[in-house]
Amino acid sequence: MDELKKAGIFDPKLRESYLECKRLNSLHGKTYYLATLLLPKSKRPFVHALYGFARYADEIVDDLDSKLSQSEKRLELERWSHQLLQDIKAGRSEDHIGRALVDTVSRFQIPISYFEAFLHSMAMDLDVTEYQTFDALMEYVYGSAAVIGLQMVPILGTLPGREKEALVAAEKLGIAFQLANFIRDVGEDLERGRVYLPMDELNRFGVDRSMLERRVLTPEIIAALKFQIDRVRELQKAADAGIALLAPQSRPCIQAASELYCGIVDEVERIGYQVFEKRAKTSTMRRIRVALPAWIRAIRAR
Repeated sequence: MDELKKAGIFDPKLRESYLECKRLNSLHGKTYYLATLLLPKSKRPFVHALYGFARYADEIVDDLDSKLSQSEKRLELERWSHQLLQDIKAGRSEDHIGRALVDTVSRFQIPISYFEAFLHSMAMDLDVTEYQTFDALMEYVYGSAAVIGLQMVPILGTLPGREKEALVAAEKLGIAFQLANFIRDVGEDLERGRVYLPMDELNRFGVDRSMLERRVLTPEIIAALKFQIDRVRELQKAADAGIALLAPQSRPCIQAASELYCGIVDEVERIGYQVFEKRAKTSTMRRIRVALPAWIRAIRAR
């Protein structure tokens, strides 16, 4: 039986929407997609729906091939965001991504505030090019990443009475994932005119924006990156205990995702912190080393 049938999704238009979300996930989020394969088939479509929503919004903002101006992107994001939030409130949507998302939100009673926060962060990307402090950055990261973890918890399921604790851990893990991406993508973000590492923390190591824009790796930049990497590992460690609070069938997926996503910082170290000329990637061998034991655990949990 296919994933959609296992999940109880039979309406043809709804199936098309879920399949489009799955396509976006498999195309653009390969590590994330790999982790979803560790979930029971009945849970996978709903995770794809969350990814499809996030990816589509991100594409409006960050598609470098788009011929739209910043003001046109802002109008399109505002239009799409307003309609989708109205659809969530109404419990139905005609949008090709929105159908699956609204169905998922309705089934699991996911708070609309999580989606409002995400869309707010996407709008910030159209105006904000740097963050002076970590606290200022956290306004963006809460919406762009922490809420993704929070959205996932109702789908993944938790041990009885442990949902609040699981939500706290999920938020921390979502933040860790995003910060790892910021470290890896320093060079790519500069191309979009943005710096996501807090300026006051960079300044502490003698790094300013002009130094980053010269794209020359210096001892100061390496020290600043090491500081950020330590934070990712601390957040990951703090979130680890929360994985045990999830439903047993969901734990292998999140364990694998944690190791692979936070493992991005290991790859940054492996390339000598050269974030300007290379893109740190999780090797195929590492994915296999993580995925195979996780797959065995997932089978046993079912």
